[in-house]
Amino acid sequence: MNEPSLLPLKTKYGRLFESLNLCIPILLGIFIFFNPFPYVTAIQEISFYSPVLILLILIVLKRTDFSWRTPLSIPFLLFVLWSFCGLFFALNKENSIHDFYAHLLKYVIVFYLLFNFFKTKERLLILIWTIVVSTAIYSVWMMVYFYLILGNPLSTKLGLFMDEIPSNLVGISTLFALLLSIYQLTKEKVVYRKIILTISLCATAVATLATQTRGAILALFVSLFISFPKNRKILTVFFLFLAIAIFLMPVKDILTPHALMNRFRVGDREKIWYCFGEIIKDHPITGIGFGMQTYFDENLLNNCNERVPIEYRQDIPLKAPHNLVIDIAVRVGIVGLLLFFYIIFVLGRMSWQIIKSGKDDFISHWGLCFVAAFVAVFIQGFLENTMTGPPAIIFYTIMAMITILWHLNPETDIKCRYDTDN
Repeated sequence: MNEPSLLPLKTKYGRLFESLNLCIPILLGIFIFFNPFPYVTAIQEISFYSPVLILLILIVLKRTDFSWRTPLSIPFLLFVLWSFCGLFFALNKENSIHDFYAHLLKYVIVFYLLFNFFKTKERLLILIWTIVVSTAIYSVWMMVYFYLILGNPLSTKLGLFMDEIPSNLVGISTLFALLLSIYQLTKEKVVYRKIILTISLCATAVATLATQTRGAILALFVSLFISFPKNRKILTVFFLFLAIAIFLMPVKDILTPHALMNRFRVGDREKIWYCFGEIIKDHPITGIGFGMQTYFDENLLNNCNERVPIEYRQDIPLKAPHNLVIDIAVRVGIVGLLLFFYIIFVLGRMSWQIIKSGKDDFISHWGLCFVAAFVAVFIQGFLENTMTGPPAIIFYTIMAMITILWHLNPETDIKCRYDTDN
């Protein structure tokens, strides 16, 4: 007799749980939207911890279908466990414990949040549009602020001497959005959306070229080369725009044969890598610990710099390896580096299956885009520190996007093998 009276209560709480589940992707969208921007720590923290708290409540009440099951789960687990073990041998234990959470666990959590709450085609497109619009606004704001408000000449690298947004990191955000704009533009039918995408494409392209960094320029052309077979028409037009932009902008000065030869000769990066290579020799198994403040240990750096051949020795050792592979090897050792490459291997296998055996054009189309974007980020990572801050969020976001396509494509061989293994 009392069952009918419970129906309004069930309906009420059912709607409440539905609203909470909907709040998570909205808050995550805010987190991703503000990722490129500097000085927004408060917004970033609120938009990250709020969905985490809501998710914990929903898990306790069993009102969510949150899943840890992805092909990357075991590689992530092994890498996290090894990094955790390295904390016991860290040179700076306090900072390593902090960075283990803030610059590893937190990013893995972002990955799983994105995978679970954007794993439909509609929500994935919302995530793509969020990144495109956000980065277009960021690109315009950045160029206006740097060149007009601060009064820097156009020949100056965009972001030069800016701690929060240095030149080498600007291109990671802008190039990612540039590729998303190109791929969405090839499929978009609505006129006003095409206009938005075109504006975004132009803004992010100009901002990428304005950084005048070899990593961003190389990554730009490699990612476009990967994309060209499937996007010939739009990329032909874009290459024309790119040629005009390069001719009119100072970036043309670094693309001459003489300039390219000079930039890829022995320089500051090679000297830095030699120094940090000596650190790897001293701590080959567990590394020096996950904490990046260990790089500020002058005794450690000076000692290693003195052992470097004279032609590669720095006058004052720089306090960052400027290379993601060396960065990982230094912090978690060779074993940790191999586990990191295991993550990349599994991601590459997933990507190949998605592109080769996508059940529809949406999956294969975006699969190629995300692979091009990942290659672009990885290339830039060879010349800059990309495993922290906005670049790291982009790195894990791309992995989440590829995993979402894997989820949407159950017919692929890799999905079948994964389900069989588990």
